[in-house]
Amino acid sequence: MYIHPLNRWEEESEISEFIQKNSFATLVSTYAGRPWATHLPLMLKRDKNGDPMLSGHVAKANPQWKELRNEVLVIFQGPHAYISSSWYNHENVPTWNYLAVHAYCTIKIIEGEELMDHLKSLVDTFEEGRPNRVSVEKMSEKYLESQVKALVGIELKIKEIHASAKLSQNRDEVNYKNIVKQLGASPFQTEKEIASEMKKRMKKL
Repeated sequence: MYIHPLNRWEEESEISEFIQKNSFATLVSTYAGRPWATHLPLMLKRDKNGDPMLSGHVAKANPQWKELRNEVLVIFQGPHAYISSSWYNHENVPTWNYLAVHAYCTIKIIEGEELMDHLKSLVDTFEEGRPNRVSVEKMSEKYLESQVKALVGIELKIKEIHASAKLSQNRDEVNYKNIVKQLGASPFQTEKEIASEMKKRMKKL
């Protein structure tokens, strides 16, 4: 991913929080000689050495897992917003603000207890705070076994992180604040979220 120097995002704690918040990712590799992408939730955690890793699963019917080897790319997409040049006090062109993280990972297949631990953690995380929450432990053994047979567990060790926070860092204070004002007044939630992210960075101007 091309990242302009002004937009390079390097705060590890912020990036980890972003991945956890935007955990529905895109797994990119090759299959049969062509690019192949799968959309799936991935859980961020630490291995026994404290290194960041991701865990997830794909359908066994999805052929991508059969050629998962060497290095894969995982994309986490966050909020984004169109930036109208009518918001500037000078002539310019429209653009787009966004947050995105690319993780380059090595991958291995997991099964047995490792896969079950992943599934329990995944369900518990996304059921948190919901009424009538479900859990893997409460599912019947026969039903659970039939479902797990249709899955392939994956574990991804993160080797590189490339993160971009393109948030109008190239604008002066007057224009920057007006962009925040315009986005904050938008009826669209993603645009409000971009305004919030820009507010956090105002002190760095």
